[in-house]
Amino acid sequence: MSHQQATQAVRAGIETDEQYGAVTPALYLSSNYTFEGLGSPRKYDYSRSGNPTRDVLADCLTELEGGAGAVITSSGMSAVHLVTQLLEPGDLVVVPHDCYGGTYRLFTSLAQKGGCRVQFVDQGNYDAYVEVLKEKPRMVWIETPSNPLLRIVDIEKLCVQAGDDVIKVVDNTFLSPIQQQPLSLGADLVIHSTTKYINGHSDVVGGAVIAKSETLYEQVAWWANCIGITASPFDSFITTRGVRTLGIRIKKHEENAQAVAEFLDNNPLVETVYYPGLEHHPRHLVARKQQKGFGAMLSFTTQFDQQTLGRFIKELKLFSLAESLGGVESLICHPATMTHAAMDEAAQLEAGITPRLLRVSVGIEEVEDLLGDLSNAFAKVSSVDSKFEKEVSHG
Repeated sequence: MSHQQATQAVRAGIETDEQYGAVTPALYLSSNYTFEGLGSPRKYDYSRSGNPTRDVLADCLTELEGGAGAVITSSGMSAVHLVTQLLEPGDLVVVPHDCYGGTYRLFTSLAQKGGCRVQFVDQGNYDAYVEVLKEKPRMVWIETPSNPLLRIVDIEKLCVQAGDDVIKVVDNTFLSPIQQQPLSLGADLVIHSTTKYINGHSDVVGGAVIAKSETLYEQVAWWANCIGITASPFDSFITTRGVRTLGIRIKKHEENAQAVAEFLDNNPLVETVYYPGLEHHPRHLVARKQQKGFGAMLSFTTQFDQQTLGRFIKELKLFSLAESLGGVESLICHPATMTHAAMDEAAQLEAGITPRLLRVSVGIEEVEDLLGDLSNAFAKVSSVDSKFEKEVSHG
């Protein structure tokens, strides 16, 4: 009998302890395991290769994404790095021009070392995407919604156009498998920074790679063991505890994000709001087609100069100025100097990242408090500016 994803997340590893009947699975910290005899290893022999605690999380994410197997890694970037092990020198990778800054840095650095060739392209520009496919890429990297401008691309359309000979990878960090399942849309691999919504509490760093086929899973699992980037048992244990509440957290996250987006959209001091849940978002209908929800990430630009922007952020009490996302607490960041600082100025401008752009990870606090905090910050900044303008006008 199949169950809803929220139920699958809650029940991950529950009642699997055959020794004592513990409801929740045990934490196995052991680095190594005894052999039954000479030449007779058990299921686990060394924790870099395999660990029962890590496998509980891997099995859970495999089920949630509808894959054949998952590898749990030490960070989101190690998950990205793991996937690159499938490439040979000279292979071409097509990467979105507005990808996450860390991903941009990794691919450009690999290309500089001759590990692969990289072509950054606006995947929302279908003609440009089709043109680059003529160069016979080995891999297509897809990130939707994009970070930080929440651009949406049609996963199924891009995967079909790429063809069966191309490895299609989707970064699903912004939505989690609760809201989007790329493998069902044609992707071959899905990656997550489990640091974000999967764990959801900003207290552990991790990543995951979920494969659609057994063959691809075996390849990434082999490389993960080879280069030693698998996650620790304790981090896996904490992440599994976090994923149990994924379903209910996502509902509250999204409910709050929709309200915050609408509030900002109606604020005269805000120029543009980037959130797929707003009907005027240019890819609202695509998001509605391939997603089960619109997520809790949004970004916006204001009319503020840099000094005023700094004052606005300082006035916020319920939006912490920090990188990362997906925790229960609300965060705000300045992509140009924080998450995407690895991109040079030209690359930032090409991706649409300006100094006036702010990115928000909307938490699960009471929405009235979040809206009140934003309203108060806007009011204080606006009153200071008005006072300054009056003083100048009166000489």
